[in-house]
Amino acid sequence: MEQKGGRWSIAQVSITGGETVAIPVTFRNGIVRDVSPSRSELLVEGYDGLEDEAPLWGSPVLGGAPRRLGDLLGHAGTWSLDGQQVVYAKGSSLYLAKSDGTESRKLVTVNGRPYWPRWSPDGSRLRFTVQDTRTGSDSLWEVSADGSNSHPLLSGWNTPAAECCGSWTPDGRYFVFQSTRNRTTHIWVMRERTGLLQWVSQEPVQLTSGPLNYYMPAPSQDGKKLFVVGEQRRGELVRYDTKAQQWGSYLSGISAEHLDFSRDGEWVVYVTYPEGSLWRSKVDGRERVQLTYPPLQASLPRWSPDGKQIAFTARAPGKSWKTYLISAEGGSPQKLTPGEAGEYDPGWSADGKTLVFGDSETKSLQILDLKTRQVSKLPDSDGLWAPRWSPDGRYIAAIPDKARNKLMLFDFTTQRWTVLAEQQALWPRWSVDGEHIYFSSSSDSDMSRVRIGDRKVERLASLKDFRLAPGVFGAWVSWTPDDQPLMLRDVGTQDIYALEWQTP
Repeated sequence: MEQKGGRWSIAQVSITGGETVAIPVTFRNGIVRDVSPSRSELLVEGYDGLEDEAPLWGSPVLGGAPRRLGDLLGHAGTWSLDGQQVVYAKGSSLYLAKSDGTESRKLVTVNGRPYWPRWSPDGSRLRFTVQDTRTGSDSLWEVSADGSNSHPLLSGWNTPAAECCGSWTPDGRYFVFQSTRNRTTHIWVMRERTGLLQWVSQEPVQLTSGPLNYYMPAPSQDGKKLFVVGEQRRGELVRYDTKAQQWGSYLSGISAEHLDFSRDGEWVVYVTYPEGSLWRSKVDGRERVQLTYPPLQASLPRWSPDGKQIAFTARAPGKSWKTYLISAEGGSPQKLTPGEAGEYDPGWSADGKTLVFGDSETKSLQILDLKTRQVSKLPDSDGLWAPRWSPDGRYIAAIPDKARNKLMLFDFTTQRWTVLAEQQALWPRWSVDGEHIYFSSSSDSDMSRVRIGDRKVERLASLKDFRLAPGVFGAWVSWTPDDQPLMLRDVGTQDIYALEWQTP
């Protein structure tokens, strides 16, 4: 897959290298999930926006119209060894269906979100990745072809688990996968037992090293090469001058996301990319102070109205995202709530006495009293996230968690929600004067704003010609205190590498 102009397209390249050639598809985004055993057809997930499950298609490699696989919806899949069936992931389950989409039946259900299923060469087993929806950690699992004997593959090998995207070599002797440790991802290999009387060590062995991250190993058909994606993550912070209508570096083009500015406009807090550490400085870059350190991963910071504290979302390895508070001068971060329910996107009330945040357990917005530490639900906020409290404290804006195709507004005076804008609205932010809400849209690659008074939407800038850096919660955009668009441009590298290897 190749990302261009905010869309995922499908391309191909010779295994000896050379230019890439696009494979036309009829849907907005095409995600390749597998190649058929005959090598003539791609298993493609075709989706338009941010839906969790999308239609599955069989798309010819050499051109021609793709065919819909019945009514199948999913987020991952793989062909059977004879090409007559498809295993696909939907919700927390794996299903098995005929290749035309009929006779679908549940194969196994797991505690999490399964993806990247792959058959063993003898057809006896499936291995797949399970994402823990609470902590975001990934682990490898195995299940028998009939759906029995489901179990983790490398339990306790890496704490917390961070393994993904494994595939067997064609002869079935080795299993290659990616594993992340200390926020660096490399390729590992595990030798398989090929007979009852044969003993071999199944301890994984690391294959790659160095400054690049390596992902998604795919063995060649003769088993002599591994194709991997090698990535160097780096971003450049840029600002759009709406008068000159051009982009330029901001804060010397540092690699950082999730910027938030103090109410007086003199200070900025940000998260370094991809390291995930929290920093604050003057808006001209002076007086930089690091506030958090690994292994804590920080995100989504928000200044308190008085500029003395910063609320932010963070997680420790293997733990859920939680809401933290830290002094703007530094010190130890303070976790604000007990338990392991995931919390996201804190926002301050106008008086600085309460916070609002999204709760993954109740799937609603919660209000936290900072003095009593009591938590209460914001009325009728089920299914909403990304809350933004207005500067005067009267409103909270939010977006639906699933479709994200509306911008909603809660009025504390009437205690009711209304629709502010009928369109995709990502990364909403209030203007300093409280008269507008700024937001972006990946569906049309625009940055826009809506006026609270008459609900008129105004387009401000286009992101069609930019590669946005893939941040911790997706491509991030925001605005300066004077309402100039901000974004993190992707200036890193992603290339396909062919690794030659010899096996015992």
